[in-house]
Amino acid sequence: MISTVKQSAISINGCDFIRSKSQSLTSSRRFSVLPPLPAMKTRRSSGVSVSKPIFVSKVESFGGLKRSNETDGEEKSCLVKCKAYEADRVDPIEGPESKSEVARKMKIGVYFATWWFLNVIFNIYNKKVLNAFPFPWLTSTLSLAAGSLIMLISWAVRISETPKTDLEFWKTLFPVAVAHTIGHVAATVSMSKVAVSFTHIIKSGEPAFSVLVSRFLLGETFPMAVYLSLIPIIGGCGLSALTELNFNWIGFSGAMISNVAFVFRNIFSKKGMKGKSVSGMNYYACLSMLSLLILTPFAIAVEGPQMWALGFEKAVSQVGPQIVWWMAAQSVFYHLYNQVSYMSLDEISPLTFSIGNTMKRISVIVSSIIIFRTPVQPVNALGAAIAILGTFLYSQAKQ
Repeated sequence: MISTVKQSAISINGCDFIRSKSQSLTSSRRFSVLPPLPAMKTRRSSGVSVSKPIFVSKVESFGGLKRSNETDGEEKSCLVKCKAYEADRVDPIEGPESKSEVARKMKIGVYFATWWFLNVIFNIYNKKVLNAFPFPWLTSTLSLAAGSLIMLISWAVRISETPKTDLEFWKTLFPVAVAHTIGHVAATVSMSKVAVSFTHIIKSGEPAFSVLVSRFLLGETFPMAVYLSLIPIIGGCGLSALTELNFNWIGFSGAMISNVAFVFRNIFSKKGMKGKSVSGMNYYACLSMLSLLILTPFAIAVEGPQMWALGFEKAVSQVGPQIVWWMAAQSVFYHLYNQVSYMSLDEISPLTFSIGNTMKRISVIVSSIIIFRTPVQPVNALGAAIAILGTFLYSQAKQ
């Protein structure tokens, strides 16, 4: 704490603290931290008073005045500028850092709003496509293909920087891509059989699988609060499943498999990508391309072009040519919302991302119930609320 100032900043002449080279080492050490202030006869008024205490909020810069060294003719910077504020002020004087922090928070807010919006749009079009064209393997493949094409074009025209990868990078990415492919297809299969809201309620139980896998397969331990947070997650998901009006075992199993797959995807990603200098956007692009190569032969084997052709003709006869727009929209929006989510990971902590993911799931559940007019019993809604609350408590407990 030092004396207050009349202006928004004070300047302390650094040369007043520089002692001659001819002085002894002992003397230099003695006064290097708190040197005596010399007479200020030739100095201009500093505008400092002792009416109120002040606190230094930041050192702004060094330099501005030059002073010649009498022995060797060198010039040295003499000015140290400090921002300060009075002790009875609520906030320190605003500086460039505070403005940049506000800009950063606004950027994160835009990321979150865009992420949630794109995810809601994707789920709407995805469900419309699956209702008219119930081929989840092809739908999943188109989603990955659209994302891969978008990124290849962006690299070709230099909209985004091409990632520098090597064979080792793709080797470490392969298990991540396998888990991502399984999780993506399983979630799409689930949504083809049950309501979007039910799939996302079950998928809110992913933290429970994360803790169980990490505990029993990886030997990790967690605080008791983490284990306690699993009770409302499991209980809420179970209550929603038991009271779901349009319950389907394939839809339920698909959501559960998706949870397990995404848990392993996160584990493989953390272990394999340490030290890799690839941005979040490019990392997801590479993941999509590798997943597309893995998924395509399985999609052909499970469903096949003949089934797709018959299914497409039936869809066009039922909903018209707009099915093509729906399929294109769900594919593009799938990539965009995932791309934005990975970009946000570059700006925020995993805890903030987890909370954002919880809020995203709430927005998807509510919007899908409204748009598709999904019948929901009060007990079913209570189960969903309990599961979402448990997910939030889990993210807080892991902090």
